[in-house]
Amino acid sequence: MAGKLTYQQAGVDTRKAAALVGDIGTHVRRTQQTRKLWGAFGLFAACYDLSAYREPVIMTGCDGVGTKLELLLEHDLLEIAGKDLVAMNVNDILTTGGDPLLFLDYIGIAALDEARITRLIAGMADYLEACNCILAGGETAEMPGIVPPGIIELSGFCIGCAEKSALVDPATVAVGDVLIGYASDSIHANGWSLVRRVLRDHAEEVTPAELTAWLQPTRLYHDVVGDLRTRGVKPKAMAHITGGGLPENLERLFRGMGADLTIPRWELPGIAKLLSHVDAQDCFHTFNMGIGWVAIVAEADVPAALQAGPGGTVIGRMVPQEGVRVKLADS
Repeated sequence: MAGKLTYQQAGVDTRKAAALVGDIGTHVRRTQQTRKLWGAFGLFAACYDLSAYREPVIMTGCDGVGTKLELLLEHDLLEIAGKDLVAMNVNDILTTGGDPLLFLDYIGIAALDEARITRLIAGMADYLEACNCILAGGETAEMPGIVPPGIIELSGFCIGCAEKSALVDPATVAVGDVLIGYASDSIHANGWSLVRRVLRDHAEEVTPAELTAWLQPTRLYHDVVGDLRTRGVKPKAMAHITGGGLPENLERLFRGMGADLTIPRWELPGIAKLLSHVDAQDCFHTFNMGIGWVAIVAEADVPAALQAGPGGTVIGRMVPQEGVRVKLADS
């Protein structure tokens, strides 16, 4: 009958969306080399068999890429956006001592764009395959009139599991324990509202190569956590250094004591240009300052902890005075 509208005419193509689920199957299968779903991918919910755990404790987390996403879209770095999304969620799960098992994504877009979405999924699958976490499903929402053309909304969700005995317990942290810092690969996915403001006001100072270095994906720290386990080190606490920097992310781990930190100077290309426009104290509360992961260990575990992953460095010790105080090694 003339004049009747279809959903597709309103801007949503459910048939194309259904086809996309099949098209990304290759990437989904990459994340199920060892662990597998209990049931098929693409059902209404994903299931996982926990019977291999004797006393399973599950943990969950959700996060996004923040305003870094604007620059990643502008520079057509969709695979990096997918990696950032996974790392921001998986790293949080790893802080508990848990194994990241299942990952789900939410993609909001004005109109379905198979090529761009597939590139996002490919980036996610690269990181998920690396840390043995299954891409269990997600939601791709076409929202014409709500999400502007060219913009993508992105969120991630991760579910992990651990034996109760393997859980990290920050309550065991004590004065004298040592903080081991592990390098970040870039600015990661925090502080970009401030970075974008600096770029807006001083864009001419930053070279394309420097901006490319800043935009590199958030590092996955599964290698550090895995090596700690292999070497028989059970950290008393672990922190993923995100928004709030070293002080705020570490302070949440302990009460009634603090830490004095001395960190190496950040060697990221061009980072001195960025920091020259940021308040000297605020930079420690905004950026990871070159340290993206911290493990707190007993003195006896320091030698082994320093060798975990590509290797860490001692950045400080727990002290009786409350609060986290941070300075640069050569300042």
